[in-house]
Amino acid sequence: MTVTVSQLIQALEPSATMAMAAKAKELKAAGRTIYDLSLGEPDFATPEHICEAAVEAMRKGHTHYTAASGIPELKKAVVKQYHERYGLEYPAENVVISNGAKHAIHNVFACLLDPGDEMIIPAPYWVSYGELVKLTGAVPVIVNTPQSNGFKLTAEALRAAITPKSKALLLCSPSNPTGTLYSREELQALADVVLDTELVVVTDEIYDRLVYTDQPYASFPTVRPGLQELTVVVNGVSKTYAMTGWRIGWAIAPNKAFAKAMGDLQSQETSNPCSISQHAAIAAIQGPQDCVEKMRQEFDRRRRYVASRLASIPGLSCPEMEGAFYAFVNISQHLGKTYGGVRVDDDTQWCLELLGQKGVASVMGSAFGAPGCVRFSFATSLENLAAAMDAVQEFVNGAR
Repeated sequence: MTVTVSQLIQALEPSATMAMAAKAKELKAAGRTIYDLSLGEPDFATPEHICEAAVEAMRKGHTHYTAASGIPELKKAVVKQYHERYGLEYPAENVVISNGAKHAIHNVFACLLDPGDEMIIPAPYWVSYGELVKLTGAVPVIVNTPQSNGFKLTAEALRAAITPKSKALLLCSPSNPTGTLYSREELQALADVVLDTELVVVTDEIYDRLVYTDQPYASFPTVRPGLQELTVVVNGVSKTYAMTGWRIGWAIAPNKAFAKAMGDLQSQETSNPCSISQHAAIAAIQGPQDCVEKMRQEFDRRRRYVASRLASIPGLSCPEMEGAFYAFVNISQHLGKTYGGVRVDDDTQWCLELLGQKGVASVMGSAFGAPGCVRFSFATSLENLAAAMDAVQEFVNGAR
């Protein structure tokens, strides 16, 4: 008898971002010079005061199981932060601390969606959203958005996508992969549809501190009265504090019953998040925030550099990068050409040839539901970005 993989998992698509990063590491290990613009991971070290808090936690013996949904001190820090930043009031019991924001999203979907339910997801979207929806037996309903509108969902498009099976809407602002940011007015237009139809909204706000425009960040449940009761907020420390490896994220539920369900699920899945990382996350949230601004300013400098370089290459275009650390580039004018003797007809081939011929790792737009585009991360040094942009320009100029 052979052990076989379930049909559910056989249908699961692997993470394209992780796959491209793995390919880049493989080539680098073989001695190639590789400029990795594939992963969404800050290249900064975790700030020292956060690391010291982790060491202190170990010394104090915080190395055992915690409550499955996280320690009370961290939950209180999360709700205090959301109150101070956005004026939102939540009891600490509504917060579930998880092993990263991705795990939090999985918990939300598993507790929210039944088989056959539909979740509306604007495209381009983060690669894991649709796959995590499918794991629940629900159906991701993908709504394409135009580059001319910054790849943002409109109220009209949202209303047109709603069916009797629609259960929820997923939003991510600033967006991974496009870097675009919804204004308060744009969110209000979506909110009016949500309130009219009583859709549940899952808002991924992991990049809320990495914003480069003058307009203040708008957390979705704040834009209209009544939204807080319909919204689950997901966030974490990974992007803001350069803590991707610490694996701490959270979901803020609209009520205690939903939070309890997520905690119960997590108790069966993983037990608790890392006890040491939870104490480090408290130091991140409650400690000095100048490190956040320093990183944001450096990302902004890189953003402006990448935008200027891309604008100088004929046939490439992307929306303004208002947040996060990604450039989502339309390469459609450069498909159907030959690069180094290889004909390239789609964005996946384009990315693979760019990596193989020029040593630049990127992620194909088709993985984000947007064929003909490519995502470049600028979460790396200006030196690496300069070399990578030089290589991209050579690659495009050499096409025939």
